[in-house]
Amino acid sequence: MKTYVIIPSGGLGKRTNAPLPKQYLQFAGKELIAYTLQVFQSSKHVDEIVVAAQSSFFPLLESIKQNFSLTKFTCLVEGGEERQHSVFNALKSLKAEDDDIVVIHDAVRPLLTKEILYDSIQTAKQFGSAVVALKAKDTLIRGNDSVVDYVDRSEFYYAQTPQVFRYKIIMEAMKKAKAENFIGTDESMLVHRAGYEVKIVNGSSLNFKVTTDEDIHILSLILKSF
Repeated sequence: MKTYVIIPSGGLGKRTNAPLPKQYLQFAGKELIAYTLQVFQSSKHVDEIVVAAQSSFFPLLESIKQNFSLTKFTCLVEGGEERQHSVFNALKSLKAEDDDIVVIHDAVRPLLTKEILYDSIQTAKQFGSAVVALKAKDTLIRGNDSVVDYVDRSEFYYAQTPQVFRYKIIMEAMKKAKAENFIGTDESMLVHRAGYEVKIVNGSSLNFKVTTDEDIHILSLILKSF
């Protein structure tokens, strides 16, 4: 059984004022995506890494691969219009068996711990599907400009990545979504929609997605403390 990692890296970073997409910004002389890739490079539970990106960034990604000796980074594929299309393109590039494991992780979540990665892979091996998620701890409010209601947070989680699946399961879910012209917000939604149980693996506040200018500032402070 092999474990493949897919990193969708086609985002344009529209929610920041940065000159480049967030995953290619440098922190302490290293691109953000390099930190992410090194998590998987250093894991003995990962065999291969595939990155889906805009072709204009292929030379930069090849340079990152060489600069940081990312030997498990074996394939670059063209990203699609939506994240879902990018992941599907990457899935189609794999020479995987039905029971092989596919780990899908955001390029801009560089602080994933080895423990969470291991737990998510083991859960998917046992149950077929796993999503890393963070238990809601703040008061949840429903409304627009004003409060409409307060929501019981006891059964709510914030979805993170990695999201991990047996190859057969994620391919079936992707093909079903494509056939029905359905675009989900993440892969676990597609797998759940295809009728599979998706187990929850506890995440971490440090495993945050770098989305805004504030997130960039927070990541800079965290990396300086390492």
